[in-house]
Amino acid sequence: MPKPSKSDNPLSALPSVDAVLGSGLVQVYIEKLSPEFVTYCARESLAELRGQIQNQKRKSSKTGRDELLKNAVRNTVDKIENLLSPSLRRAVNGTGVILHTGLGRAPLPPEALDQITRAVENYCNLELDLQSGKRGERLSHIDELLCFLSGAERSAVVNNNAAAVLIALNTLAREKEVIISRGQLIEIGGSFRLPDVMKQSGAIMREIGTTNKTHFRDYERAVNENTGAILVAHSSNFRILGFTQEAPLEELVKLAHSKNIPLIYDLGGGVFLDLVRFGLPHEPIVPEVVRTGVDVVTFSGDKVLGGPQSGLIVGRKTYVDAIRRNPLMRALRTDKLILAALEAILKMYLNPQPALLKIPVFRMLLEPIADQKSRGEKLLGMVKEHPSSKIRLRLEEGTSQIGSGALPLVEIPSTVLAIESEAYSAERIAQCLRAGDIPVVGYVRDGKNFLNLRTIRDDELEIVAEKIEALCTVS
Repeated sequence: MPKPSKSDNPLSALPSVDAVLGSGLVQVYIEKLSPEFVTYCARESLAELRGQIQNQKRKSSKTGRDELLKNAVRNTVDKIENLLSPSLRRAVNGTGVILHTGLGRAPLPPEALDQITRAVENYCNLELDLQSGKRGERLSHIDELLCFLSGAERSAVVNNNAAAVLIALNTLAREKEVIISRGQLIEIGGSFRLPDVMKQSGAIMREIGTTNKTHFRDYERAVNENTGAILVAHSSNFRILGFTQEAPLEELVKLAHSKNIPLIYDLGGGVFLDLVRFGLPHEPIVPEVVRTGVDVVTFSGDKVLGGPQSGLIVGRKTYVDAIRRNPLMRALRTDKLILAALEAILKMYLNPQPALLKIPVFRMLLEPIADQKSRGEKLLGMVKEHPSSKIRLRLEEGTSQIGSGALPLVEIPSTVLAIESEAYSAERIAQCLRAGDIPVVGYVRDGKNFLNLRTIRDDELEIVAEKIEALCTVS
């Protein structure tokens, strides 16, 4: 039986790296970029083509040597351009989820952006005491503000709330038992589970009670000579309904203090304003929790607070000072950008009424339906009619969510733009909306695309209109 010749091997038609680099289209990039970088892109593109051939996605009988070279050159150029383009890009949030983790959670107000710009365009006094001229403490820039707003004695800031819980447990209860109700062993975004965070902190988890009921007596019985802390995790991202019971926080504070152990309260999302006044369910307010006597309170800066990603820690000076001295603090600390933005946000809460209109999270949360409908009608008026258009647009009633685990059962009435087409699938339309320099991200339901007007700003309407018009040319 004759052996297969080299020409029978489809891989033999693949061009060499030198052949790709010798193309005029690729030579343009070699002249202005690192040759090593261009070579890397060529090698990666050829590896992708090789994989496609091996998976029989391309058949040698239909793909000649010249065509493979063209494909390799085109893929190399595409890869170069993709790597040169910003990967982290601005996006339009049409999902209706105000604090969308995938879209970066809370957008910041101009006041915070101005503060960030001043801090990064120039040198700044991040760790310099201007009065003495000696080395200062970076947390001093927000400590007094955060303590005033929360009513706490001391504060600290790390890079997110999981880090805040981690360092609090590591500082106060390393190699000791931490008592927690089974009904509070939550899982947060990205499959990070509270038991895993506790394990990494070096604390020993002591579960008590049941999933739906934990009594005060369960806490009393669990306290022993090796107890390091009591941890309470607020159910900000879930609800257990029906036959349930949790021990009163005030009673747990008394128990902890009588045994000289700290009580740590993981709030998840920090709220400084009573949401009930806005027609939303009650959420624990940070100052109220502090007033109960809780020793350490942790919460996120980029949730309902409306600030940058950060984990805020407030509480009794003795415990928070110990946390600030923990060597992990250097690993988990925030940089000057976060501190600058956080300082600006906290100052806005000193005059909360105007802040409601300036902080984007609250502005979106409180916007009337009439304003959204008006914005939707304006958007429809901006979309130019195409005689051959296969897209149908219609304003409908919909709902929004706060997102990021805050008030998970609350649905806020909103106005949505429905996009339908008999020619294109909903997934194809969603893909087209996400294409380009500024992706527009909506959601698909019942075979239709939706863009929620609650999370789309007036200055973004032109972007959305252009995206919708581009749908008419989809092939």
